[in-house]
Amino acid sequence: MNSRAALWRVAAGQRGYFTAAQALRAGYSYQTQRYHARRGNWLAIDRALYRFREFSDLPAEGDEQLVRWSLWSKGSAVVSHATALAAHDLGTANPSRIHLTVPRGFRQKSDAVILHRAELAEPDVEDRAGYRVTTPLRALAEYAADGEDQDVLDGAVAEALEQGLVTRRKLLHAAQALGARAELGVERALGAML
Repeated sequence: MNSRAALWRVAAGQRGYFTAAQALRAGYSYQTQRYHARRGNWLAIDRALYRFREFSDLPAEGDEQLVRWSLWSKGSAVVSHATALAAHDLGTANPSRIHLTVPRGFRQKSDAVILHRAELAEPDVEDRAGYRVTTPLRALAEYAADGEDQDVLDGAVAEALEQGLVTRRKLLHAAQALGARAELGVERALGAML
């Protein structure tokens, strides 16, 4: 398989995005990478992060930016909190910055993201095309723990229950695990449904 085909295969699963390290593994030297970025064959998105130009011409699916931030974190970050609610299309959460949960030792920073530090258990995470996101159950509990907009939480909880994504018992248990603020927010959301 030639270099372009190998890199295209990787990028296709990541909405057209790829890292310099992935390009290097596919057979593109750093000098060749700079050439393709200068020529406009690849769009330079961030330091050591590119996207095939052809993918930018396709209609957006809404979560391309989540793939971008997953690659920025070298796969360490999980989309979480209000951003996870939006990814699951629960409620009306529309955060101005991307919420990511990262391991405690994570060092990168960006003004475009809000980093939450925690070690997530595998049952709390779902795989998507090019990124990982907390489950609806975990996302609701995280949002409640942040003490954000109660009306948004109320709507998201109602939708998740209606769609069968969570149960009242599991939601209360998940909230209790994240502390008193999360528990109170979830109890209020459940009470608003009565």
